[in-house]
Amino acid sequence: MGLQENVMTDMKAAMKAKDTVALEALRAIKSAILLAKTDKGAGAELTEEEEVKLVQKLVKQRKDSAAIFSEQGRDDLAEPELAQVAVIEKFLPEQLTAEEVEKVVVQTIAAVGANGMQDMGKVMGIVSKELAGQADGKTISTLVKEKLSS
Repeated sequence: MGLQENVMTDMKAAMKAKDTVALEALRAIKSAILLAKTDKGAGAELTEEEEVKLVQKLVKQRKDSAAIFSEQGRDDLAEPELAQVAVIEKFLPEQLTAEEVEKVVVQTIAAVGANGMQDMGKVMGIVSKELAGQADGKTISTLVKEKLSS
């Protein structure tokens, strides 16, 4: 079953349960899928990789919004954003721990023969492709910088 079918099934359950937070998050996913399908040059269906990127983007947007709200002391606005993150993350593959990501980064640096910050782009490209959907770019970037600068 594809992402859209899963979202629709969960939307029906959220409607029956009158879960407004989940419903709002699921509607955001559905909207993003429809927008991606109607974009210029888009195929009729999204690939699994495109679906993962789309869901990751939605999670990142909500986390960023929640962080901004928290900085401004608006926890009343941050909490619903974080609640939506929890609902949307159910549609992502299982996330790797920092230690697991670090292992992949170290292996990639050794395989590429990277020996400084000038090789960061090369390492980031390989690691990001390998861990697509399993780790966010910020975590990967931080670990790559840390390993290359030491």
